[in-house]
Amino acid sequence: MSLLTFNNEQMIVNKLEKNMNDEFTDAEKQGFYKAIYSRRDVRAHFTSESINDNVLTKILHAAHHAPSVGFSQPWNFILIKDNNTKKIIKESFQIEHKHASELIEDPKRSEYLSFKLEGIMESPVNICVTYDPTKFGPFVIGRTSIPEAGIYSVCCAIQNLWLAARTEGIGLGWVSILSNYVLKEQLKLPEHVVPVAYLCLGHVSNFETMPDLERAGWLPRLDLKDVIYYEKWEQKEDSGWKKIEQLIKTNLDTLK
Repeated sequence: MSLLTFNNEQMIVNKLEKNMNDEFTDAEKQGFYKAIYSRRDVRAHFTSESINDNVLTKILHAAHHAPSVGFSQPWNFILIKDNNTKKIIKESFQIEHKHASELIEDPKRSEYLSFKLEGIMESPVNICVTYDPTKFGPFVIGRTSIPEAGIYSVCCAIQNLWLAARTEGIGLGWVSILSNYVLKEQLKLPEHVVPVAYLCLGHVSNFETMPDLERAGWLPRLDLKDVIYYEKWEQKEDSGWKKIEQLIKTNLDTLK
């Protein structure tokens, strides 16, 4: 990181600390929700334009400020641009992609094989996000009862990274059709370190208006009312939640 970048980041942190208890302005709220609703899993629209180092550093800085169980910060970010490494990861995708296709029958198989599901070579930057359960020793506050909270924390960092990238106009695609064994071997990960996500980042020609698989009709987007229960599993009504029930049933999208 250059001194200029570090100073800029420190200025942002100092400003936030001074205004931490201020209300978000309407413009700030709008920008936040825009990043959420326009975030896309990008595979097919990467351009050859490189990512500015200052921008990439800002994105990583945002990822590193994610919440984590017991403040354990169990993530690491391996930055990759070497084409030989990317080619080996791409080969792993191709093998796993073929295996996955054998689990489904036509016409779904043909449709699945027609999808562009990664941008490993096209994107200028790949990032492997990992989980290290040994950081700060074996005892982590909040992880004793739910050990998986460590990996959940890494997922929070990935979401921060994704939203920050979208805010900076950088596309990001998460490639999960990979062999973790290949990732560990190629990236020289210690035995105890778990690869959680392999991400492709780069400038894009455009962001789609809806997710690729939704647009293709592979799966529908569920309505919010179909994923909300009240007080107990599968309880879809409760007298204590009438106002929320009504707002959700009339479509929360109208409140954006």
